[in-house]
Amino acid sequence: MRSTARVLPASVLILLAFPICGFTQSAGKLPEADVIVTAAPVYLPLAALSGGERFPKGAELLLIHDGKAEPLVTGFAASADANVSFDGKTVLFAGKETAAAPWQIWELTLGARSVRRVTATATDAIRPLYLPTPVPGRRLVYAQRTAQGFELENARAAVLAATDAPNDPQAALVELTYLAGSAVPADVLADGRILFEAGFPFGTGRGTAELFLVYSDGSGVESYRCDLGAARWGGKQLASGDVVFTHGGRLARFSSPLAHEAAVRAPQGEYAGAIAEMAAGEWLVSERASAAGHYALRVWKPGAASLGTVLAASGKDVVEPVVVAARKRPNRHPSGLHDWSYANLLALDARQSQAGDLKAAPAQVRLETMDAQGHAVVNGTAPVYADGSFFVKVPGDRMIRFALLDEKGAVVRQEQGWFWIRRGEQRICVGCHTGPERASENRVPDVLMRTTTPVDLTGTSAASGAQTKTPGGN
Repeated sequence: MRSTARVLPASVLILLAFPICGFTQSAGKLPEADVIVTAAPVYLPLAALSGGERFPKGAELLLIHDGKAEPLVTGFAASADANVSFDGKTVLFAGKETAAAPWQIWELTLGARSVRRVTATATDAIRPLYLPTPVPGRRLVYAQRTAQGFELENARAAVLAATDAPNDPQAALVELTYLAGSAVPADVLADGRILFEAGFPFGTGRGTAELFLVYSDGSGVESYRCDLGAARWGGKQLASGDVVFTHGGRLARFSSPLAHEAAVRAPQGEYAGAIAEMAAGEWLVSERASAAGHYALRVWKPGAASLGTVLAASGKDVVEPVVVAARKRPNRHPSGLHDWSYANLLALDARQSQAGDLKAAPAQVRLETMDAQGHAVVNGTAPVYADGSFFVKVPGDRMIRFALLDEKGAVVRQEQGWFWIRRGEQRICVGCHTGPERASENRVPDVLMRTTTPVDLTGTSAASGAQTKTPGGN
């Protein structure tokens, strides 16, 4: 059972201190709004994806105002991960009260300079992001450390109610990811989906950092793009709708018209993820000359030949810039989950795949789940029709994957990673890992011409057969 997030009513007065020694600011153009950054002696941005510590020697949030850097909060052994509310009045952040204490989520009210604790859990809670709700600041998503790694949770930033239904999107706590591994939120997109980082393939223990999407109720998980390759992380959405991220040490972007990433032609350097876009279109980026140096906060106008320095620190990385200003509120996602223990999945054409389309339809599809020891367990099989369609009932909130079989039962194609479907979710997929940019044909699939009842592969019915471990399973 995961620890539950709870709000504490106490508030602490926070005062800004004097400018920090060892920091230098540029004499050039300064940001038109205040900016919050994280300064740390050591920054390991991908450490959380393996359950590690991103700031092993501590970190501190700084407010840059009129060219001067000052502590955003005092009284914390460490602070990081600032996220400004949509109205620009409050800031969520991760903080440690003592060096030995776990990271917890806190909220700072900028006008009153007071903070309140949002979570009280036994393990680390990091990277909080506001979610759009009718009541400002009511809900947030963050990463909670569990025995499996960091998992995403959607929590209410108020006193928790014990009577909330588990699938109610307004429930006090909604688990969003179901991984044998870690996931860390990166941004909340304009359409209300949560952009997050995790290792790909899911559940393999050897994944490369990749960007994924999930709705605020944990449904609809998918890769942002399927041109998988070098590590991608630190994604942030621009006003244009494009998502900019770090690919290796360079910047790249996802644009709606393209099914693959596009390089950002920024000046030579090594870039950290999580850029910030200012109102006039300039980007605040964390850049260093090489891995031997430290990240400094730079300002860059896309297309310009050089970067300007906003803030640099001797012996410290300056990362995770956030502009202190009101911003457009993302769309809210109306949950379509039912109060079921299972989920229904309709595949329109299993012949289609990012790895290349099959010339003939497989005979069957096999569902595998992952047991507590990480082994692949067969839950049963279902027929695949001539057009590649199948319709199945699967366990909710479990790691699952599919294998396509020929008429002799041999594997034709198998998913190497895992994914999940939320309990109560009904999902339609174009094919097997085709990518979100591929649309379906305008026709009724053969399986629905034969039946509208899914084959039960939940493992709880005699119709699904006995569960067995797969040969060579994990």
